Amino acid sequence: MKITEIVCQILRIKNVEAKTASSQDSVLVRVRTDTGLEGIGEADSSPEMVKAVIDAPFSHNIATGLRHLLIGENPLDTERLWWKMYRKTMYCGRRSVPITAMAAIDMALWDLKGKHFGEPIHRLLGGKHHDRILAYASILFGKDGKETTAIAQRWRAAGYRAIKFGWEPMGQNEALDIDLVRGAREGLGADGTVLIDAGCVWDARTALQRAHSFADFKIGWLEEPLHPDDYDGYRWLRDRSPVPIASGEEECGRQSFRPLIDGRCLDVYQVDLSRNGFTDATYIRQRVEEIGARLCNHCYTSPVTVAACLHWLSTCRDAFIFEDCVEDSPLRHELTTEKVQAVDGWITVPDGPGLGVTLNEDFVKSTLISESR
Repeated sequence: MKITEIVCQILRIKNVEAKTASSQDSVLVRVRTDTGLEGIGEADSSPEMVKAVIDAPFSHNIATGLRHLLIGENPLDTERLWWKMYRKTMYCGRRSVPITAMAAIDMALWDLKGKHFGEPIHRLLGGKHHDRILAYASILFGKDGKETTAIAQRWRAAGYRAIKFGWEPMGQNEALDIDLVRGAREGLGADGTVLIDAGCVWDARTALQRAHSFADFKIGWLEEPLHPDDYDGYRWLRDRSPVPIASGEEECGRQSFRPLIDGRCLDVYQVDLSRNGFTDATYIRQRVEEIGARLCNHCYTSPVTVAACLHWLSTCRDAFIFEDCVEDSPLRHELTTEKVQAVDGWITVPDGPGLGVTLNEDFVKSTLISESR
């Protein structure tokens, strides 16, 4: 079996808002073979940047486009092809967009491998420990505590016992920060799990002050209080914080995660399959489990990435919660024919071959703005 075609499709919904939500556009990668099989993958990054990495022609031996490297290769050689892509793009950046483009292709290769063998990806990764996982509704804050309370009540009524609020407007001032968290707790109730995503807004000392204030509301974790590159700050904060510290969603590949893992900087390591792929996410899982920390997925795009994250997280022994984006976006809910969302607060791991999801081609056509092959 050989790769004959790599199709890169950029999808975008009609109403894109100025907010921190990557469920508004997507870059799909479709790997096709001479046997008629196709694997699908997705990257959570700027779609046009990812497309450029895949489409770029040969420049020299360590700076070339990914399509050029993979046509004619056996798609089942996932580990070897990962390292081929990594080696041949060394001059293009080893922590950012090239890795997300590799992740999308890697996801598609694993989907194709599962379809070839008639097995779900979680079985190819060694087997799942969980058939279903407790899900948290992942959504943005309201403009203040009152609006955040109403949002929490909505998703509690929908069956979620855990909710994460994130990003803007947190970070403007202490009073608003506390009001937002108080609103989240009041809306969810005393018995629910409140998770707070600060969106990289503070220095370490301010973050520690907020951690102590938020501890009064019994939050489950404080996510991304610092800039992603502040490894020393994260280590300092984690050692002093009264609440668990979570981060990792921006990280692309094992080398990006290495300083966080080696420094034992976090309590919860959040891995996004659309920025890491199955090959590197499996390595990261093993490293994090070795140091006794916890793992969670990050996912704020489409059902393709949701399915990928479910396959991977189900293979993590101590998986305890799953990020379930509840943005009211057609991309989140209509890209696949299968609905991959929590029911009564629990999300089920797909068992079909590969990713176990099928693209809704009518929706793809209706949102397609660019394609290359």
